[in-house]
Amino acid sequence: MFETGTYIQRREQLRQQLESGAVLFLGNQESPMNYADNPYPFRQDSSFLYYWGLDAPGLAALLDVESGEAIIYGAELTLDDIIWMGPQPSLAERAERVGVTATRPPERLAEDLGRMRKQGRRVHYLPPYRADNRLLLAQLLGVDVDRVNDGVSESLLAAVIAQRSVKSDEEIAEIEQALEATREMHLLAMRQARPGIVEREIVGKMTGVAVSRGGQLSFPIIFSRNGETLHNHYYGNTLQAGDLVVCDAGAESALHYAGDITRTIPVGGRFTERQKAVYEIVLRAQQEAIAAVNPETPFRDVHVLTSRRLAEGLVALGLLKGEPEAIVAAGAHALFFPHGLGHMLGLDVHDMESLGEDRVGYDAETRRSEQFGLRALRFAKRPRPGYVLTVEPGLYFIPALVQKWKREGRFPEFIDYEKVETYLDFGGIRIEDNVVVTESGCRVLGPPIPKSIEEVEALVSE
Repeated sequence: MFETGTYIQRREQLRQQLESGAVLFLGNQESPMNYADNPYPFRQDSSFLYYWGLDAPGLAALLDVESGEAIIYGAELTLDDIIWMGPQPSLAERAERVGVTATRPPERLAEDLGRMRKQGRRVHYLPPYRADNRLLLAQLLGVDVDRVNDGVSESLLAAVIAQRSVKSDEEIAEIEQALEATREMHLLAMRQARPGIVEREIVGKMTGVAVSRGGQLSFPIIFSRNGETLHNHYYGNTLQAGDLVVCDAGAESALHYAGDITRTIPVGGRFTERQKAVYEIVLRAQQEAIAAVNPETPFRDVHVLTSRRLAEGLVALGLLKGEPEAIVAAGAHALFFPHGLGHMLGLDVHDMESLGEDRVGYDAETRRSEQFGLRALRFAKRPRPGYVLTVEPGLYFIPALVQKWKREGRFPEFIDYEKVETYLDFGGIRIEDNVVVTESGCRVLGPPIPKSIEEVEALVSE
């Protein structure tokens, strides 16, 4: 965990943004896979980690806005726990490490909240994303489970999102640690992606890298020769010479900060000429997008700029026709680029998405579009210095989507369907890096990972 003062300062900053009441944080519980004593690997709630730092199940915390009193609720280990798990620090010892001197057993939480409610004091809480915490909140607050989200505190949401969005230097260092492990995962994938290898063999080794570096995966690995499926988690294909593999993977640091990188790998060591042409379009668009990120420019404008660059390249290949600006304005390019340019990154790989994607990525100045493709943009507003974002353009040839649009007669003035149909076996290409926004632009985080055609081919051919 970070130094004690970090957590004290974070809670104090949060308290200053609220007028009265108390803030309730529920940590996560263990979740059984198939019976109670066989749980999934535990992952603590990210906001609980941010303010309270304790990475263990069965905890809750209360922050009094007026007095500043901080209390952590949890059970002390029993002898049976110690027999199975070994000696552990007491709850009081763990709480002291994060600057909290008051600890109470879990049953006191309902009592303390009940007293607050009788006094007419507001209990602020964030929207629960797990069913067990939604049920617990209903019990603690005496409301119907279907009405729990009605009581979510908008002022708390705004304060938490504003605070967690700007990453401190120590948080950036954690993300860069995650990216060091992520780089090792991608280098392994590039070296291992050879004809005859089954995708899961490489995915297993990449997972091992993340664990061996002291963390876990930041999300299930996307590694597939069918890269036109954006989030493809099937790993049963055997790689063949000439395949393109989209490898979208990231590790967490020991403190759960995420990395998220995508590279596209030519199986057999060389891109074909057709693959090179599409790859260069994506690479140039990504490089221009990174150069365009700055605090003065809404990220949606960067997305639109990137879309134009992709459209220009597709016009040059004869897949699109007309003026790129008109193509993008109409949304015809989204046949090939149906997702957003990027999202926030931090303690969550889609940072704070549990708090509401529109709250995190949009504001009064920037509203979500209804246009296909553009509406998938997760982050659109002006980024502030300290925001960490992914920049991940791609081009995909999705047979079902192409056939649907052709059948519906969509954009015949812009799309050459006859030419597009010659690419239906192509797959997809995506290139992604992570950047931190600075006062005048942005900086690419983490150690470099090969992405030029020459660098990728050299590594894959080793």
